[in-house]
Amino acid sequence: MRILIVEDDHKIAGAIKKGLAQESFAVDVAFDGQDGFDLASSEEYDLIVLDRMLPGMDGIQVCTKLRDQSIHTPILMLTAKGQVENRVEGLNAGADDYLVKPFAFSELIARIRALLRRPHIANDPVLQIEDLMLNPQTFDVKRGEKPIQLSKKEFALLEYLIRNPNKILTKDQIINHVWEYDSDILPNTVEVYIGYLRNKVDKQFPALPSLIQTVRGFGYRIGVSP
Repeated sequence: MRILIVEDDHKIAGAIKKGLAQESFAVDVAFDGQDGFDLASSEEYDLIVLDRMLPGMDGIQVCTKLRDQSIHTPILMLTAKGQVENRVEGLNAGADDYLVKPFAFSELIARIRALLRRPHIANDPVLQIEDLMLNPQTFDVKRGEKPIQLSKKEFALLEYLIRNPNKILTKDQIINHVWEYDSDILPNTVEVYIGYLRNKVDKQFPALPSLIQTVRGFGYRIGVSP
């Protein structure tokens, strides 16, 4: 899952990015409203963490402009202002949730996961396709009853695949959702990580059908071949 942080305080932004990366999210950061809007309107994100007070274009303006352009990415707005009218203003501008500074990182994670579980993503925290199960909250992965150990990037890739069952995903789509904007991605990076997943998800279970499929000329899909 890919998240954009728009926060002008470099220390806060760095701490949030580090914490989210440890939770297996791909994270991009913008330090002012204009850069945040440019990224949010040109790249694909699963969620935006948006500070209310930003230089240039503030969070309310960013949020309003994104909604005006029919960009409906979930937005969690951060603010040092806890008054009801400030929260109402942010929600009326199109934010999906509001978190007042200072906050506990555990609450930030809980709110992010709550937004990601809204109707466009299944409410059940455990994702499953065939006999493969993945829990985004506990990072547990297993096929049948056998646990599978994945690296953080392997987990993020598998989560993106399993959230799009039986759908062909191009390399560009995978890169945009699993890797950060400024990552140094080589042409075969996706192929390499798909290979890592195949080794752990399919090749360790030779008696079971392969789940990770290559659709030549298009991309990859997860699901049993028709």
